[in-house]
Amino acid sequence: MLLSQMAAEAAKDYKYDIILANVNGKLTEISDMDITDEKVEFITVGETMGNEAYKRSVLLLMLNAIHKLDTDNKIKRVTVEFSLSKGLYCDIKGDFEITEEFLNKVKEVMRADVKKNLPIKKQGMKTSEAIKLFKKFGMEDKTQLFKYRISSYVNVYSIEGYYDYFYGYMAANTGILKTFDIFQYDKGFVLQLPTKVNPETVPEFAPQAKLFNVLMERSEWADMLGVDTVASLNKHIISGDINSLILVQEALQEQKIVEIVNQIKEREGVKFIMIAGPSSSGKTTFSHRLSIQLRASGFKPHAIGVDNYFVEREQTPVDENGEYNFEDLHAIDIKLFNDHMNALLRGEKVEIPQFNFLTGRKEYNGDYIQLGEEDILVIEGIHCLNDELSYALPVESKFKIYISALTQLNVDEHNRVATTDGRLIRRMARDYRTRGASAKRTLSMWESVRKGEEKNIFPFQEEADAMFNSAMAYELCILKPIVEPLLFSITEDDPEYQEAKRLLKFLAYFLPCQADNVPINSIMRAFIGGGGFRVEKKIANVYTNACIVWRKIL
Repeated sequence: MLLSQMAAEAAKDYKYDIILANVNGKLTEISDMDITDEKVEFITVGETMGNEAYKRSVLLLMLNAIHKLDTDNKIKRVTVEFSLSKGLYCDIKGDFEITEEFLNKVKEVMRADVKKNLPIKKQGMKTSEAIKLFKKFGMEDKTQLFKYRISSYVNVYSIEGYYDYFYGYMAANTGILKTFDIFQYDKGFVLQLPTKVNPETVPEFAPQAKLFNVLMERSEWADMLGVDTVASLNKHIISGDINSLILVQEALQEQKIVEIVNQIKEREGVKFIMIAGPSSSGKTTFSHRLSIQLRASGFKPHAIGVDNYFVEREQTPVDENGEYNFEDLHAIDIKLFNDHMNALLRGEKVEIPQFNFLTGRKEYNGDYIQLGEEDILVIEGIHCLNDELSYALPVESKFKIYISALTQLNVDEHNRVATTDGRLIRRMARDYRTRGASAKRTLSMWESVRKGEEKNIFPFQEEADAMFNSAMAYELCILKPIVEPLLFSITEDDPEYQEAKRLLKFLAYFLPCQADNVPINSIMRAFIGGGGFRVEKKIANVYTNACIVWRKIL
């Protein structure tokens, strides 16, 4: 039986549309391949891999529609800039003005093509032929990208003669691509796409003005550095210019930190700098760099970790599985935290606790703080942007900072480098180096980490007074030689194999680079080692203690 026939017959047994298949442990698209005794598992749009394939396929559907409408050849290129509020922020370059009228026409063509159930054709071709093809379509980013591919062949996808290249698997036809929306936003437009949680519904667009401004700044930095795609980064490496790129990027980040300090100086009454961000965003190193600039501006910063205010172990909330949930807000002794911070505001001397992860108890070891006129607290924790954590503190006393690694790099004009992938690769390198954790372990925990971020961090990011982007244009070429061997250690029998394979294919686009010229105070040093801040031992000890606790619990 053909795989496509099997998928059609199995459709009634699944809640959502089937889009991919796992055949004998190998992820594949739905095709007319002949199936005999192979083990087949279907993947729907309600799963991570399926949802990503759906989004790529809708993007191809949209690009084909725009191509068909561009009868005057006024559009030079369509670019996917970044992810924004469950959608993709896109732009059109050329002698062309984006209007709602035009975008409505695009939607009409897309919906008509969905009804036609057009095949999405996959064609393997020689890399040299693909370069010629995309030159014809004016996709210079792709022609440059393919120059650095070792493989002699690439897979190209097409709808009705419109060709494109995508990093990842696609739907077999347009018939299932029913859920999407397009609307104008700022100077570009948003392609709004469903999530895996609700794959049949277009989520409401929630404008995130502060995040959008940071992402636009990211794009401006990319243009200024001349590094907006993987190919342009690779050019810097082969030309021997990567070291100057590193130094300029680091200077831009230092400049941004100075700008944040100046914002703090302009605000009267600030005593608490509250820092939050998702995993592997570089919060700790950023806090140290911020503290140095605060000192240079006349402040006396003191670091406090919210984790030191954990409740006693037996009071820790549990999740739906009955396991301790250390990421829950109420895993923090909120009342004690507010009592201590208000006492400091009154000028009192306060003994700050240190949480012992081994015993599950707060300990008091003589760490006293008293705030003078120049003193200021730099507080780091996942809930720092949530006012419920600091409910009793005056609003004017708090300055909130959101930090994340919002990569300024795209694979090419239609394939973005997901911010999540960048952070995941960072975390793999750090987990292995400081904690001895395998890539398999990091991948197995990532879904849970992301779930916690979606609940505890992302909903509050617009509450920040300032946002800091910790991503480096150069970082993936430096992380590649560290992470690749870790990913190759994951075998086909491991549940994490498909994700490891995907990341290996992704990293194959990058040329490797040595880290010799990365400054010792760089945020990247938190992940590759050799940093000038004494934080690694502390991190490792906390992790070790936590592991001991977990073993006792289990």
